[in-house]
Amino acid sequence: MSEECANPLLLGWIKEWLDQARERNSKGVTVYKKAYESMKACPLAFEHPSQAQQLNGLGPKLCDRLTEKLKAYCQENGLPLPQVPSQGKKRTSDTGVAEQPTKKPRKAKPYVPTLRSGPYALLLGLATQDENSDQGMTKSHLIEVAQPYCDSSFTAPPDPSKFYTAWNSMKTLIQKDLVTERGRPLRKYALSEEGWEVAKRIQKTLPGASKNIAAPTESSSRIQPTQMGPAVGNRSPPGDEDDGDVVIQAQPTSFLGQSAHTDGPTEPITLPPGSFTIELVLDTREVRSKDDRDYIANELIKKGITPQVRALELGDIMWVAKCRDPAYLTRYGEEGNEVMLDWIVERKRLDDLIGSIKDGRFHEQKFRLKRSGIKNVIYLIEEFSVTHADAGPGSAAKYQEMAASAIASTQVVNGYFLKQTRSLDDSIRYLARMTRLLRKMYGAQDSPNDEPQSGSTSSPTSVAVVPSRRISSIKSYLSLLDDLRAKDLSVTYGVTFSTFSALASKSNTLTLRDVFLKMLMCMRQVTGERAMAIQRLWPTPRHLVEAYMALEPSERETLMSDKLHSVVGRKTFGKVLSKKIAEVWGESG
Repeated sequence: MSEECANPLLLGWIKEWLDQARERNSKGVTVYKKAYESMKACPLAFEHPSQAQQLNGLGPKLCDRLTEKLKAYCQENGLPLPQVPSQGKKRTSDTGVAEQPTKKPRKAKPYVPTLRSGPYALLLGLATQDENSDQGMTKSHLIEVAQPYCDSSFTAPPDPSKFYTAWNSMKTLIQKDLVTERGRPLRKYALSEEGWEVAKRIQKTLPGASKNIAAPTESSSRIQPTQMGPAVGNRSPPGDEDDGDVVIQAQPTSFLGQSAHTDGPTEPITLPPGSFTIELVLDTREVRSKDDRDYIANELIKKGITPQVRALELGDIMWVAKCRDPAYLTRYGEEGNEVMLDWIVERKRLDDLIGSIKDGRFHEQKFRLKRSGIKNVIYLIEEFSVTHADAGPGSAAKYQEMAASAIASTQVVNGYFLKQTRSLDDSIRYLARMTRLLRKMYGAQDSPNDEPQSGSTSSPTSVAVVPSRRISSIKSYLSLLDDLRAKDLSVTYGVTFSTFSALASKSNTLTLRDVFLKMLMCMRQVTGERAMAIQRLWPTPRHLVEAYMALEPSERETLMSDKLHSVVGRKTFGKVLSKKIAEVWGESG
């Protein structure tokens, strides 16, 4: 959002107001959306919010509100408040044309952040790296080493009515070219040459200044050893059975006692039983209708389950372990206080399922779910009989067959659990049962204020958090999960909710390989399995096009059927499909 905008700070605040207006279904959505689009498209960097009045959709009141936000931001981060640019008096030449007043060149002053402000701490934190290293630091790691040098929190707003933290200072450092940002899905930060100069000047002011920065006090930066606790094996996805006993398996151990002076823990961090609650997270787009958006959440509340409603990058419903101590994971350099569990639900009405099959979304969603690392994927299908009015004569049977084939493929080929319900209310009852089962399985109480449950299981399941610093890409994440699960199948391994969202994001995680696969799967009958078979032989679109161009036009139609005739499981790559792909990728000119 803010990477291409000339005024990312102002754009971010307008986006906050736009999101709030949408949540409240306010009439201000139109106003903020217009202002947001104007600010995002503006190529000019403003010295003061008052200058934004020249944009369409930003009037004096909105600019005054932005000015108040800027004042609070500067005060919080120890930054000087920009002055309203003076237009000066215009001189008129002999021709009557107004001339700009002559400005005296100003000598650029070196940037000096306020003592113990956000920029001050971030520069010192980044300076703990080797100057010649190009590795960079993740957000969680940087916060871990920078927090002792800052009087404000990098993770919690100063009061509930505000949204910014000391981390917002990073935008200022990037704008001033003191810090570089790179990497997906997890961004990494490093000092630029100018940033190193400023950091070295700050280092000289520290007590006992030396090449390496010493933490202010031992107690302020020490991380306590990872707690050890028993863990219970995951159970296979439940159907509509009642809550049952959970089988207890072997007890694993997790160990670490590294301090904030180092890279922090690299082994999984255990959340002991009783230290967290199990919360159901519901996607904001899961609604009964446009006019009844809160029905699902309200019905769950009636059944004793209060859902967390937020925008999800993947899936429609999931469950997280929420730490009773909000700062528990922060002490290990992680962001937030929620950890993903191994359960995710993709909910579909039958008509939506058929629509997603026809436009290719169904295969793409299954592909993304497979790459999420979540072990227990549940497809929740509502209204199994096709009754929609737009199905013409003879179409109902066709759609029934299409849906039945997709459902069978989801179960047999993908190995996902499938739950069929007769109505939305039936689905809500299933989600409530699932939540109670997981709470019983993990020995978790219903809310942060409740005492841990006793007597539900003899040894409740514990959760192990994979440190975000161990993850550099989707591939490394999946490989790491495979290694950990191979060592002990009884442990639930997960990452923080924020890390999972970054990994699952459509925009943040798309590599050339991902884009190529998505392009291939836009064609009917090109499933994820077939697309990956193509991509293994021709890694990029260019390789595929060049392969076609190297053949005579008459030979192109059979390229796929010749090369991949029996590669994709039991389904062959037939000549009809091969011809369709050649028509798209093999046409010259």
